[in-house]
Amino acid sequence: MDATSNPDTTQTTGKDASRKFSRHAATLQYDAIPRELIELTKQCVLDTLGVAIGASGVNDEAKLVHEYVRDLSGREEATIWGFGGKAPAPWAAFVNGSLGHMLDYDDVSDGGHVSISTIPPGLAIAEKLGGVSGRDFLTAVVAGTDIHTRLSLAVDIPDWTMAEGWFATQLFGYISGSATAGRLLHLDEEKMENALGIGYNQMSGSRQMAVGAATHMRAMQAGFSGQAATAGAEMARRGIIGDKAFLEGRYGLFHNYVRTGTPHWDALVGELGTRFPLLKTHGFKVWPACAYTRPTNAAILILRNTHHVKPEDVEAITIIGGTGGTQLLCEPLEKKRRPQVAIDGKYSIPFTTGVMMARGNVTLRDYTDEGLRDPAALAMADKVSWRADPGQKMARGGSGGSIGMVEVEIKTKDGRVLSSRPTSVPGDPKQRVGWEVIEAKFRDCVAFAAKPMAAKNIERVIELVRDLEQLRDVTEVVRLL
Repeated sequence: MDATSNPDTTQTTGKDASRKFSRHAATLQYDAIPRELIELTKQCVLDTLGVAIGASGVNDEAKLVHEYVRDLSGREEATIWGFGGKAPAPWAAFVNGSLGHMLDYDDVSDGGHVSISTIPPGLAIAEKLGGVSGRDFLTAVVAGTDIHTRLSLAVDIPDWTMAEGWFATQLFGYISGSATAGRLLHLDEEKMENALGIGYNQMSGSRQMAVGAATHMRAMQAGFSGQAATAGAEMARRGIIGDKAFLEGRYGLFHNYVRTGTPHWDALVGELGTRFPLLKTHGFKVWPACAYTRPTNAAILILRNTHHVKPEDVEAITIIGGTGGTQLLCEPLEKKRRPQVAIDGKYSIPFTTGVMMARGNVTLRDYTDEGLRDPAALAMADKVSWRADPGQKMARGGSGGSIGMVEVEIKTKDGRVLSSRPTSVPGDPKQRVGWEVIEAKFRDCVAFAAKPMAAKNIERVIELVRDLEQLRDVTEVVRLL
């Protein structure tokens, strides 16, 4: 069965769904994981480390979060990436998870950003414990990301994160992060259910944090869930009892947060341990901005390369259609054309489209203070507008949900009208990127680190992550950061 299709809900029911999730997280074996997924997960580890470390030297919020946790002091259990020093494992997961999304350059899938929800708490627990093998760590991350992806695929509400007002990354991260941390703590099925239930009891993640002045706070979504997941899993190990039936119960996740009593149960718990939908939904970001900018970036790149359109040829650019997320990133138009801070630029289709048309690429430097004031990018952004597509049917949600739904039209000064409607973007399953792209991205990101990394350490981290399944202790990687 195609993991991204709408499964037949008559084949699987919600009976004992929470216990099935818990059993899956507690018992998944490394040898049951497809080799393709192992390779993908290793790439996710390197990608997550890179974007988090890069944020440490770029974002003012990163410094504030780090200073807050540093001043708390406490047991030195896990490393704070990019800054150095250690903190108690839950607080290290909080900082590292927050850093992971501050550049908006982290990977995406159904359910938002799965790696920053699982890898920061996973590495925090692994470092605290010591002696966690690469195989055990990869298995724990796969369990968490699989659960996270399935939670999203079970939802059948058009563009549901917009409709219901939740950030899927944070909302589901309480469950997926708990699964990863709990697996590394060797929780049995019963204690794993407690850990996931404790995670559910802390659940939050309102999209209101993406509005107005709260925009800066949205980057911390996986920080909150990662801290809670790490602490909750350790509580469960000590015997704290968590909520039961946190998925299917009367006041469970789907009733309370998604407002449905009939999710796609087969997508949620069907073929656990043999079907891994992340392989069909995961994407790496090759451009450092919100996922909803990727389809427009891809369309501009296609038009530039196919029709040899140059910046000086452009009279107007029109973004047509897309989901509610596309409109959110296009309006109010004048404000979106002139973002004042990096996160606003990353959440602006007009500005990001202007950069892509003007430069042929979008990089971290385009969202620095200098990049946000670049005359060529701003002049091109002034030519970008958006309009709805009345005939378009809204699709179910997911990160970058506009792919295949948004069209970009360029009107040239010589009267031509050129258009593109991409069905995939670079980094997605249909356009996979290899290790060389992930490694180059890692090197670029860590160049911005608050605490500079030695060149030999950078290359050694890459080498170790590529062979992560061979490591006897994953803290070999962390010690180099």
